[in-house]
Amino acid sequence: MAAASPDAVDIGGRDGARLVGRSVLGTYPGIDTTDLWRGYLDVLATGAVHEGELEYEEAGAGIPHRSRFGVRASACQGGLIVSWDRLDAGEREQRRLALMQRLGRMGWVDRDLVNGTIVWSDEVYSIFGRDRALGPMTLEELSARAEGEDRAAMEEAVRRLLKSGEPMDRTFGVRLPGPEVRQVRVVAETETDVHGDPVRVHGFFQDVTTAKHAEQLLLEHRQAALAQQSLLAAERDLAARLQDTLLPVPQQTLELAGLSVDVAYLPLQKGLRLGGDWYSAIELPDGSALLVVGDVAGHGLDAVATMALLRFTAKGMAITGTPLPTVLANLNTLLLHTPDRTGSTATMIMAVYQPAVSRLTWVRAGHPPPLLVRDDRARFLPTAGGILLGATPSPRYEASTVDLLPGDHLLLYTDGLVERPNEPIDEGLARLAATALAHARTPRPLDGIVRSLVAPHARRDDVCVLHISR
Repeated sequence: MAAASPDAVDIGGRDGARLVGRSVLGTYPGIDTTDLWRGYLDVLATGAVHEGELEYEEAGAGIPHRSRFGVRASACQGGLIVSWDRLDAGEREQRRLALMQRLGRMGWVDRDLVNGTIVWSDEVYSIFGRDRALGPMTLEELSARAEGEDRAAMEEAVRRLLKSGEPMDRTFGVRLPGPEVRQVRVVAETETDVHGDPVRVHGFFQDVTTAKHAEQLLLEHRQAALAQQSLLAAERDLAARLQDTLLPVPQQTLELAGLSVDVAYLPLQKGLRLGGDWYSAIELPDGSALLVVGDVAGHGLDAVATMALLRFTAKGMAITGTPLPTVLANLNTLLLHTPDRTGSTATMIMAVYQPAVSRLTWVRAGHPPPLLVRDDRARFLPTAGGILLGATPSPRYEASTVDLLPGDHLLLYTDGLVERPNEPIDEGLARLAATALAHARTPRPLDGIVRSLVAPHARRDDVCVLHISR
């Protein structure tokens, strides 16, 4: 090739500068077997102009595509002047437009208001499920097919469009020839004449049924989520009320019958202050103080229900003056013969302090013993045997007593304070005794004991502790 226009691009994508100096046969192998090559030779032989078309299979992004070119060759100073013109550019654009309409479920409309002609793109027929042989419909006819409340709004929007040229963009439900209803977005505007009257309408229709369905599902899910949030909020409020009803606050200091009682309650479950452990610290009608710590086996709502049953029953019997061993025996019977509590067990220590004689009387059912710190010495108080509640129909519980002196510290606690996995309980009790003795002379001994013995991220049980001092 002797020369090429700068803007020329051949079928191989080479520009004019790269074509100069190349041979035709070397650049396009196999061209010598085509009608085009024979046409080139005929021009050289006869000087006649050759005009024809060439189909060429090309690959764009790895996808084969057949293109058509118009080719013109004429003789010039012993050579040829050849021009190529792509014939299928418009066809490609049409295919791209059709593809975009199909993928977007969108089609265009063009209406001449003067001569009354309407043109729909092919996709519009698909959107409305209309036979192409029937031709397009007017916007007025489509408005009549709108469903329910959409009809009046659609008719008004069309009226304003055609009368005053007010643009419209509205989605309405339209019934197809069958039972199906589709949600169709209509966007249209007008061209006006010199007087401002609409003479032509351009616009498009888009099937947004799927999007509307997804939007409705999202709305329903959002409403369900809001309802669930309201339910959870109500449940949290109920839980908070139950916490206040079933158990006092998790940390507090009480003055009862001449005793100072510090409380620490740490449930295992986050959020709710309810678990299987519980305590009571109240003044009885005779002026004495009732002190109770208990532990129901297990966790969750069943443990909470058993805890509430035992806690309120024990308080009720203590207020009536029932002896402590009898209280435990009655609670044992209650667990064994309450149908929905079958199989439930619990440990418990229950004490009454009489301020007139400074005497503490207590009983226990399978519970760790009380710890007394006095005169720089910590010791666990000996008690008569007492099996856990719910284990046997004929248990034996006996009361023990100790006189509390000024400066004494007494701890009632659940096993979550002393037990650790794979460790004998005696080691945990010894650790508690040493820790309680170390903090006995601090302003708030219970705070130091809990900080030293309770690992927030490692514990596996509820913890409840009463620190009692004169």
